[in-house]
Amino acid sequence: MERNHLKDGVGIQVDDSHSKELWETALNPPSRSVLPPAASLEQSRSSIITELSHTGQGYTQTKDHLFNDIIPGLNDSAINANYYGFVTGGVTPAALLADNVVSVYDQNVCVHLVDHSIATDVDYAALCLLKDLFGLKRDEWPHGIFTTGATASNLVGLACGREYVLRKAAQKRGASGDIASGNITDSVGEYGMPAVLEAAGLKGLQVLSTMPHSSVGKVAGILGIGRANVKSIVSNTGESHGQPLEFDFELFEKELARDGFASIVSISCGEVNTGRFATKGIDEFRRVRALCDKYNAWLHVDAAFGMFGRVLDDSPEFEIIKKGSEGIELADSITGDGHKLLNVPYDCGFFFSRHGDVAEEVFRNPNAVYLSSSSGEHIPTPLNIGVENSRRFRALPVYSTLVAYGKDGYRAMVERQIRLARLVTGWLHEHPKYTILGGGASKEDLIAATYVIVLFRAKDEALNARLASAINGTGKMFVSGTKWAGEPACRVAISNWKVQVERDFTLIKEVLDEVSR
Repeated sequence: MERNHLKDGVGIQVDDSHSKELWETALNPPSRSVLPPAASLEQSRSSIITELSHTGQGYTQTKDHLFNDIIPGLNDSAINANYYGFVTGGVTPAALLADNVVSVYDQNVCVHLVDHSIATDVDYAALCLLKDLFGLKRDEWPHGIFTTGATASNLVGLACGREYVLRKAAQKRGASGDIASGNITDSVGEYGMPAVLEAAGLKGLQVLSTMPHSSVGKVAGILGIGRANVKSIVSNTGESHGQPLEFDFELFEKELARDGFASIVSISCGEVNTGRFATKGIDEFRRVRALCDKYNAWLHVDAAFGMFGRVLDDSPEFEIIKKGSEGIELADSITGDGHKLLNVPYDCGFFFSRHGDVAEEVFRNPNAVYLSSSSGEHIPTPLNIGVENSRRFRALPVYSTLVAYGKDGYRAMVERQIRLARLVTGWLHEHPKYTILGGGASKEDLIAATYVIVLFRAKDEALNARLASAINGTGKMFVSGTKWAGEPACRVAISNWKVQVERDFTLIKEVLDEVSR
């Protein structure tokens, strides 16, 4: 009988022959359906062990169980370039290598202790490299943190925004003071939102946005802002001229001036269904910034994947995309996602803010001396500026992939992704059985505005109702089903580093022609 590693101690030899097989699968996946066949799903699901045994079945039998039973029930979302759902990236070879190192050494990147590990140094360096990638000045963005993804980054952003705008409101009213003297101070992190709202003379807090991601509403619920207080300030006429996220500036200022409410503004830099941008260039962003300053609003940018427009050059080919991500350097905070276009493993997001003091007010651990960092160090302790106290070393794959491929590598990847999306857009625009959605006066305008997402529907209502399942049922590619203007639609989201423009365009045409017959 195989020895039990937990009972018998360390130093026991195990068969690691599977490691090479896994590496080969990741880089050169087998030719199979993007999704597991129904029979494989049923078999894998029925094989899941649901009762804990006393003795355990041992390493070898468990390895066989994983390879023979569990893996056949997993999809190929990260390893197949033709998985176009959820803006799911793959994993670059350099990131995959680093993630194996992460699992082996399993650092808890929570406290910056210079005599213990360089993990926090790598964490800090990776954040600096990301700022370089996106053209953000390092010294202007002192607060940076890795998160579990864009949702967690939006949580950090809105939590900081909540702290900032209510502090401003309380200070404006002259309510800041010493709690011991009977006056409430202006810190939500210290005394809670109800107390500070009362001190500031406010009824509540609202989030203003144009077509925000669902995670913004989720975060508003978590933070006590309320999902009902996430309000649309989108123009009613924007889609007719290809700007479905266009600001209604008259409504925007009216909401900012609303009596009894402080505001956080969340800009959608890459909307999830269309890939479109809420602003059209630096001048419009400055206009938003000026209004936020006038009314003491926090300006947050949800740039989960739109941020990568900033790696493009200034050629006319990508002018609209480049302009869509212009100006985010004027924001108070920015959300980014690593497991999308950066192509590092789940789960990885990142967040930047200009206001390190605000982050510490929100996230610091009280009265925990053992969590203090080494004195005199410029690198902050991560657990005092973000949600998690225990943190996976998710910075290492980010560091590794940026060191390996540099800005030029990522620029080339994003260019391929955009060019494929634009070929699909142009082809669908001319197709007799499909309609492109998201606005645009002409084919040329549609193509120029296309980033890495193509939103479309079938003209035939019956086909459109089952279009996503029909496409995915071919096993050759995967798309996300969604809704646009209340009607079913499909979304092709191109985000894998393995994209090959002509090869993938040929496959997409074949599949969409096949299901439309």
